[in-house]
Order: sequence, then C-alpha cells, then structure tokens
Amino acid sequence: MTKFTKTALALAFAGLSLQASAGVFDDDEARRAILDLRAKVEALQRELNARIDTKADKTSTLDILNQHEQTMQEIAQLRGQIELLANEISTAQKRQKDFYADLDARIKKLEPREVTVDGKTASVDQSELNAHDAAMQLFKDGDYKGAAAALQAFTQRYPGSAYAANAQYWLGNAYYAQRDCKNAILAQQQVVKQYPDSPRAADAMLNIASCQTELKAVNNAKKTLQELIKTYPDSAAAATAKERLRGK
Repeated sequence: MTKFTKTALALAFAGLSLQASAGVFDDDEARRAILDLRAKVEALQRELNARIDTKADKTSTLDILNQHEQTMQEIAQLRGQIELLANEISTAQKRQKDFYADLDARIKKLEPREVTVDGKTASVDQSELNAHDAAMQLFKDGDYKGAAAALQAFTQRYPGSAYAANAQYWLGNAYYAQRDCKNAILAQQQVVKQYPDSPRAADAMLNIASCQTELKAVNNAKKTLQELIKTYPDSAAAATAKERLRGK
C-alpha cells in the first residue's frame, strides 16, 4: 500500500469517525470538522501534484500518474463522504433544534402562570387553570349538572387555589340552577365560612337568603340578610339585602 493510499484511507476513517459523531456536534464543531477534512484532502492533492512535477524519469512519472489516478478516486470518495457528513450534521442539528423547541413548549405548559382573581394577582398551575376554566365553561353552556360535578372536583383537588372561593361560589349557583336549594345553601355557606374575605362572600349570603325564602324559611332568610348587612355593610349585596328587608 502506497503512502498516498494510506493517507487517503486515514482520511476516510477520519471522515467515518466524524460521521458517527455528527449527532453531538454543535454548529461550530461541525464546520471546523468539515473544513479540516477538506483542507487535508486539498493538501494531499497539492503534494501529489508537486511530486509529479519534480519527477524527470518517465517510468517513475508513469507510476506516480497511476498512483495519482487511484488517489484521485479515493479523494472523490472522501469528498462524497464530506458531503454526506455535512448533510447528516445539518439533519441532526435540525432534529436537535426541533427537540429543544418542543421541550421548551412542554416546559412552558407546565410552568405556573400569573393570573388576576378578584383583583389579586396569584400564581396557578396550568392544569389548575385548565380545570377551573373547563368547569366554568360547562356552567356557561348551561350544563349545570356537569358544572357542579366539575366544580366540586376542583374544590377538592385544589383547596388552596386562588380560584377556590370562586369555584365554591359557582358550585352553589350550579346547584341553585338545578333548583337544589339544600345543596346550594351548603355550598354557599362554605364560601362564607372558608373565604370570609372573598368578594364572593357577601353574594353567597344573599344567595343563601334567596334559597331560604324559596324553602319557606322566611325567618332564617331575614336573619341571613341582617347578618349580611352587618358583616359586609359596604357591599352591593348589602344594599340589595336592605331592599329585601324593607319588602318583608
């Protein structure tokens, strides 16, 4: 095996080694590897041409020409490998970019989000937000039974959620929409008991009084309205409660 053939084969193995590790190159490493391989091929070709030019003996020149032809074929193969390597690196880099883009999108979906609930800013998980919005959409669509089930599940799964008071309040409304006043009262009482500082608490008491009136518990309704006025005197619900008391 000639010196040139050995050199060419060494370059071929170098090319295959680069090809095998293409998936872990970054952009700069990949470009340097290809440029280095091309430089070695060009240096080999220049050296071979120089050797031919310095040979005076025709027989030696003929041998070198034969070697030159063989080496040129090997160089052509190496160049083909360079192109293949470049294509594979490009493909691997695109796959890597797509992977990280997809991973970034997935991570963002799991990251907590800042939301404003009843005038207060809070951080909620995406799954928590999705569950709340899905339950509220059922209520808006008029599926009060489905909404009640979804809101009940939400309050149990996310008791500390920024949406907990809101979910509990609308749970009471979902029961009331089904004319289930007993469960509506129980749900609204939980709003008043667990979330007394929530803007929903005064409205919850007003809803309790409405259900008590429908259940013919007039005295209880009157007491609830009086307690509402006392506890939340500046609320819109308190103004409504005063009007109702004047009508009783």
